[in-house]
Amino acid sequence: MNLPETMQGVLLNGHGGPEQLEVCDDLPLPVAGAGEVLIQVGAAGVNNTDINTRAAWYGEGAGTWSGEPVDFPRIQGADVCGTIAAVGRDVDAGRAGERVLVDPCMRVPGGDDFQMRYLGSELDGGFAQFTKVPAESAYAIDSPLSDAELASFPCSYSTAENMLTRAALADSETVLVTGASGGVGSAAVQLARRRGARVIAVAGAAKSHAVFQLGADSVIPRGSSLAEALGAESIDVVIDMVGGEQWPELTTVLKRGGRYAVAGAVAGAHVPLDLRALYLKDLSFFGCTVLEPTVFTNLVGYIERAEIAPLVAETFPLAEIVAAQETFSARKHIGKIVLIPAPIGEPDKPIYPHVHQERFP
Repeated sequence: MNLPETMQGVLLNGHGGPEQLEVCDDLPLPVAGAGEVLIQVGAAGVNNTDINTRAAWYGEGAGTWSGEPVDFPRIQGADVCGTIAAVGRDVDAGRAGERVLVDPCMRVPGGDDFQMRYLGSELDGGFAQFTKVPAESAYAIDSPLSDAELASFPCSYSTAENMLTRAALADSETVLVTGASGGVGSAAVQLARRRGARVIAVAGAAKSHAVFQLGADSVIPRGSSLAEALGAESIDVVIDMVGGEQWPELTTVLKRGGRYAVAGAVAGAHVPLDLRALYLKDLSFFGCTVLEPTVFTNLVGYIERAEIAPLVAETFPLAEIVAAQETFSARKHIGKIVLIPAPIGEPDKPIYPHVHQERFP
């Protein structure tokens, strides 16, 4: 394809509020280096990490998942679906034109298993018309789903699948999923159901019907006593994105030998832990950020075989990123908010207007 010299993209210029987001129509086009591919972005999902990074939620001087400071300006966006527009040296030229999903968790060459760079965090991401990534991180995908639907998968679904993998959720076990109407939570419900588990979800009462449609066997209204609703030692695995004041009940409902996996703390990062519950019940805790090596390959297979379905709440043109993040932060939606870059040469024209979609298995 004939590549433009410049592109539309959103720069994050520093920590702070939405005023730090700058929509630009004249950013230089990335150039694919050795072992890299240039991707024309079809769609990019919005995630908690975008807002957390901007707000310095990860801590003073540690503005990213890896704990490293952010190198501003940065183009965020971890969820990318698009088409390979060009390839760098040492990449098969036949890959040009491939439709791809990007694994946002990228291993550092020569590093250990936990040395990672994250798309949109240490590396410029998908909130632009083009982005470049290591060729091995761009996974070819064959699916009838739209770009917006495919962009709902990478970050949330790989996070959920990684948690289930680390906790070794097995067929016929019972799993409790907190925050089940959010991006990771709704993904975890589907992925746990796919494994043959009995799924108990926690979600707001207004969203319970949608969570049932995703495959939950039962839904507990958010704020209810989990100990009263479930009873002590009734759950094999907890998948938690919430934390907060109710957290101690999660150790109460876990069975002896139960497993707890966490990848978020939307209701509060500091929780009280009774160490006696941890060691007397032989519980296992898993903090989950770095993906297990098989997770993304498996995820692409699930999508291609239609074993899981996308859940897109709403799409916005990329230029309306502030409105998209405000909608995301209001947490009235179910599933994902997705941004659509403008067509090449038409920075003010979205590919399509706001769309509300629901697909369930």
